[in-house]
Amino acid sequence: MTNEEIMRIALQQQAYDMNCRPEDFSADHNIVVISQKNSRARKYLALPFFCNLCSYGNNVVASVDERAAGFVKQYLEREEKSNGTFFESFLTPRLHLLTEEFAKYGKLTCFMAEYFLPDAGLLKPLPCSYEIRILTQPDFAGLYLPQWRNALCEARKELDVLGAAAFDGEKMIGLAGSSADGEEMWQIGIDVLPEYRRRGIASALTSRLAAEILQRGKVPFYCCAWSNIRSARNAIKSGFRPAWVELTAVDRAQAEQYMK
Repeated sequence: MTNEEIMRIALQQQAYDMNCRPEDFSADHNIVVISQKNSRARKYLALPFFCNLCSYGNNVVASVDERAAGFVKQYLEREEKSNGTFFESFLTPRLHLLTEEFAKYGKLTCFMAEYFLPDAGLLKPLPCSYEIRILTQPDFAGLYLPQWRNALCEARKELDVLGAAAFDGEKMIGLAGSSADGEEMWQIGIDVLPEYRRRGIASALTSRLAAEILQRGKVPFYCCAWSNIRSARNAIKSGFRPAWVELTAVDRAQAEQYMK
């Protein structure tokens, strides 16, 4: 699969998620659309969005509730008129404007994440000093444990389809798992036991699993919080490159769960 094919699939998936067109993400201006449910959207998304801002590096596409549409449009137009620097729409202190407005509806800006796609010219399974085994769904039955919470998701077990695990003897010391979040895109999550970190296990598992996913005709993608430097470094070391960013507003009660 080429980088062009990978990006085409990613943009089409994003269009399903945000109720827009794939070409909207390469426009020379910001775009606001009304969010709607879509059976082909990523499985973990709670649609419709109240507000989700997304950028692939050219502009900002906002998928919003009708109540927020006018304000978000003005918010993005302000950036275009002031300096045309789209990425500042994601930065404080400007984000406080969104927070103040969304509070009127019981919403808060919450998730800010960076997403990575594999570079077909760079991705290859990296070496590991420990044995790596490929796992499938039946192997996950006893693995829904706190130490593997990034690799697997107990709330959506049916989506966990493929994994790569590292073993020290018979002890599992690292696990990369993939969830079939889209028809053509599988997300990778990674965990390594604390005492085994900084040995190249994370990148070995991530790159091996990504290669396995591509062999199955699917596109692997990787996500981390923008401030998670270790995770971003792992993505890059594993053959991934930054592709897009998102900022999502959710119900205040949901956001407050992350403040505890």
